[in-house]
Amino acid sequence: MTFRTERISPRSAPTLVIGGTGKTGRRVAARLTARDLPVRIGSRSGEPPFDWGKPETWEAAVEGTGAVYITYHPDLGVPGAAETVGAFSRLAVATGTRRLVLLSGRGEEGALRAEREVRESGAEWTVVRAGWFFQNFSESLFLEPVLAGVLALPTAEAVEPFVDAEDIADVVVEVLASDGHVGRIHELSGPRALGFREVAAELSRVTGRDIRYTPVAPEAYREALRGKGLPVEFADLFRLILDGRNAHPVDGVREVLGRPPRDFTHYARETAATGVWNPPETRAPSRDAPGGEPIRP
Repeated sequence: MTFRTERISPRSAPTLVIGGTGKTGRRVAARLTARDLPVRIGSRSGEPPFDWGKPETWEAAVEGTGAVYITYHPDLGVPGAAETVGAFSRLAVATGTRRLVLLSGRGEEGALRAEREVRESGAEWTVVRAGWFFQNFSESLFLEPVLAGVLALPTAEAVEPFVDAEDIADVVVEVLASDGHVGRIHELSGPRALGFREVAAELSRVTGRDIRYTPVAPEAYREALRGKGLPVEFADLFRLILDGRNAHPVDGVREVLGRPPRDFTHYARETAATGVWNPPETRAPSRDAPGGEPIRP
């Protein structure tokens, strides 16, 4: 390992975007590139490759970078995530990286532990806490149920102020590109709380299809995940919606960007126009396959 006594400037050196092909990561990378800021994609297919499960890949990926945007797959709430993020953060600082920006989750105990690890790493740090993404309905876990016409989820009648990944990316790039956010925590959400029944109704309107919400028991959902080969731990994340801890919208997008967050209706109309929710037999192949990034923070 190379230890540096001087930190590398986050503007003169590349920013490592971990999960750089994922929902927020690819948007952050595109925005940094548009600002003529150098970017390095942190993914298993990157050059050099980065893999959370293979610590031996970390040093080459972070070497020479000035900043890192940290997203953790599959989720900061899974066992061992905080310790892994902490080990990476300390390595990044030891190799000279100055700034770390962590994508965290609102109200998640595991995410809070990961935040503490980043804060104690010695880096210039910023935490961006976000709720569930709009894009989970078009790029991730909920896309298949939307296409099937039934959102069968263990959320009862609870609500969530979903947030647009476009807003998250705008906030992250602002944080990375300026010095006024070091040592701060920005909490992001959309402008209003929605229940899944309301989401289904909005998606039905923009697609012209019948998309329904059906509440299911948590155990039934766990079995459904198991049958699809997905981690059953994803079911545990729904408690963040069920217990109402994040039911209220927050104003972090406006605080950072000076504008309101995007609304779900706007997202739904724009996304429907891409054809991603068309019946499979009429839908063109997607060019934006989801990458390794959390389904929620």
